[in-house]
Amino acid sequence: MEQQLDHAAVRAAAGRIAGHIRPVALAPAADGVRYALEFLQHTGSFKARGAANFLAAHRAAGALPDAGVTIASGGNAGLACAWAARAHGIPATVFLPVTAPRVKVDRLRGYGADVRLAGERYAEAQAACEEFAARSGALGSHAYDHPLVAAGAGTLLEEIRAGLPDLDTVVVAVGGGGLFAGVATAARAHGIRVVAAEPENCRALHAALEAGRPVDVTVDSIASDSLGATRVSADALAAARHEDVVSVLVPDPAIAAARRALWEEHRIVVEAGAATALAALREAPAPLGERVAVVLCGANTDPSDL
Repeated sequence: MEQQLDHAAVRAAAGRIAGHIRPVALAPAADGVRYALEFLQHTGSFKARGAANFLAAHRAAGALPDAGVTIASGGNAGLACAWAARAHGIPATVFLPVTAPRVKVDRLRGYGADVRLAGERYAEAQAACEEFAARSGALGSHAYDHPLVAAGAGTLLEEIRAGLPDLDTVVVAVGGGGLFAGVATAARAHGIRVVAAEPENCRALHAALEAGRPVDVTVDSIASDSLGATRVSADALAAARHEDVVSVLVPDPAIAAARRALWEEHRIVVEAGAATALAALREAPAPLGERVAVVLCGANTDPSDL
């Protein structure tokens, strides 16, 4: 299926997934700041949006094979894919690194997925997934690097804007760039600034901006289970080159502190990846009077380490 990521694709995604995903809730956090509680989404993260759009588009095109769908994931995209596949009545085979959190592996099996562990890093799981798709005939999905997946994620911005029409800035965490690419594409259509937040040692987008092209990076962060892509998507890099986008790096201690603060101040438990967005705002507060939404994108985590 030929696809491109633009605002029309985001609008089309919104139509496909309406009634199948949970509209995002906004919660006041501080003067001018709202938390977008996307961790309340089906499967515990924003990934449900992209998975729902990806499979709905293929269903409409008559392109869902009997062999089902397969995906490589750090956990959240696999959960979303398995959830969406179950809704369509097709099997899902999910490849994860052996380092994937047990809580995500257990939930995947609860959705009925065939879980296969391969390699230490996401890239190794992706290679195993691609080999399986070629051999089995399963439809290969992607955790972030597909226009349908990114467009589905971009519907989040449209919902935030509907609840906060005077929005100036949205802050999102970046791993491989699916959420960022979709949100930035939608935000640009409305003149909204985007802050792309990455851990200092999971900086695929930042490195791509410096190199002028997607490049492989070393992954070593407390947020690497969800933001640990070794290379950002081309769509994410293209979106980041616009003047209304700011790329920010935050250290792991700031991410851990933001995660603890969400629990201590609001009784919100999120993944370190989701806390990365808040960490960026805490490190560089927005100007007075600016209206900001911070996307808390996932909560598939073990709260015992808070």
